[in-house]
Amino acid sequence: MEGEEKKEEDMEDVGLKELSKKLKEFAMERDWEQYHSPRNLLLAMVGEVGELSEIFMWRGEVAKGLPNWKDSDKEHLGEELSDVLLYLIRLADICGIDLGDAAIKKIVKNAIKYPSKTF
Repeated sequence: MEGEEKKEEDMEDVGLKELSKKLKEFAMERDWEQYHSPRNLLLAMVGEVGELSEIFMWRGEVAKGLPNWKDSDKEHLGEELSDVLLYLIRLADICGIDLGDAAIKKIVKNAIKYPSKTF
């Protein structure tokens, strides 16, 4: 039981660099790197975004936390969100972009562009 809790906790704390490393190893073990061009990864990610969109299609607005969703629907949502995230991380890696660094820089730019209205 304790080992299971630790494993779950470790998975929650995984960072972008660790995911990138795991994705690279996964692709290398299967000789898939030859297919991982920026274009191919982008198109694969767009396909996954389409699958993610299908989950929300015809539902109208949904409440935060998805309180009226079945567990199986939430699990499916998590899988599709993960697919999009993993392709995004792999695309950034193949393009030589440090996604974490780029995201932090973008947040700073957005803070300047859209200053807080708090006094």
